[in-house]
Amino acid sequence: MKELYQIFLTSNGVQTDTRKIIDGQLFYALSGENFDGNTYVEQALSKGAIHAVSSDLKWENDSRVTVVKDTLKNLQQLATYHRKKINIPILSLTGSNGKTTTKELIISVLRQQFNVKGTAGNLNNHIGVPLTLLSFNESTDIGIVEMGANHLKEIETLSNITLPDYGLITNYGKAHLEGFGSEENIRIGKSELFEHLRKHNKTAIVGHWDKEQLKRSKGIERFLTSSDSKLIKAEPYISLEFEGKQCDTQLVGEYNYHNMLLAAAVGQIFNMSTTNIIKGLAHYTPNNNRSQIIQKGNLKIILDAYNANPSSMVVALKNLSKQSERKKIAILGDMFELGTYSTTEHQNIAELTQQLQIDQTYLIGEAFSKVNCEQAQLFENLENFNKQFNIDKTQESVLLIKGSRGMALERILEIIK
Repeated sequence: MKELYQIFLTSNGVQTDTRKIIDGQLFYALSGENFDGNTYVEQALSKGAIHAVSSDLKWENDSRVTVVKDTLKNLQQLATYHRKKINIPILSLTGSNGKTTTKELIISVLRQQFNVKGTAGNLNNHIGVPLTLLSFNESTDIGIVEMGANHLKEIETLSNITLPDYGLITNYGKAHLEGFGSEENIRIGKSELFEHLRKHNKTAIVGHWDKEQLKRSKGIERFLTSSDSKLIKAEPYISLEFEGKQCDTQLVGEYNYHNMLLAAAVGQIFNMSTTNIIKGLAHYTPNNNRSQIIQKGNLKIILDAYNANPSSMVVALKNLSKQSERKKIAILGDMFELGTYSTTEHQNIAELTQQLQIDQTYLIGEAFSKVNCEQAQLFENLENFNKQFNIDKTQESVLLIKGSRGMALERILEIIK
């Protein structure tokens, strides 16, 4: 590992995709069910890779290539080795909903005083986490690592790779029910981060409102969010009072209030001033189809199409119902990875739109098209929806667009000119 680490230190970073490789990068030939990175080693070297790591024995005598038994495991080991060498404070976060938004809020806060680096986008799995760690360098003051999971023991594995000094869980919700098997298993799986912190005498950041997390984090050194803060308003954008000062943000949805308090708590842990914490919260602008506000005529669109699960659907619909616009419209796409819970959960969401008296509801996808909901219009796919959908932008209305990533509901914007 020492020799490979020296090569890494002289490289321009690590790359696993030859389509994106630049001169001087270290190429890792990862393999999956439908691809074998070993077949791209020659291409990577010819495109400027300084070195490659492969599991193909044919490269055994080539000084440009390090041959290992398992390239993914080696990548993870290199990341942990690097994490120990740079020895900077690292915070890991996980949760069912709001991980990426909370991560971006934390980064926005910390950037007011520190050189902070964090997970790019949602590269939060067994490949993305080590790549994130390897992006940290000697100029990085604090590292932020987002960790995702869809089954038990995954957060434990990612925690062992990352070795975080601090950890937080945004919430427990109904995400990835298919892989976890039950809501209790989701709570157990996410709390593997707490167990890692407990084992290594590190610190958990816990929302003072979350009784379940307060119970599961007992015995760990804890930092609780400020109980003196309060939500001033959530519409059209969130305003809150923090440490006696008002903070006006660019985020929608009451559900994001707790995410902000978690980000503020991280700032407090690093002894940031209240002024800089508020500045960081206020400066964050949502993007990537997450809680984005788009105005078209008198039509306000809440684009929240990056992902969806039953828990996030509920809070998004409740937020829609509280909007001040006279007419409320919901366009919802299927929620994936629910397994045997799928039929029930999609029916529950359909019924919720009626209970909340959403004026118009459009349900799109294989699962939603089978629900029993007289007041909703059902479509098997986005193409069928696009053929029939028409909206009057002159009428004051608010439109929520939300669905799982695979539904790509942001494409609806193309027909709302």
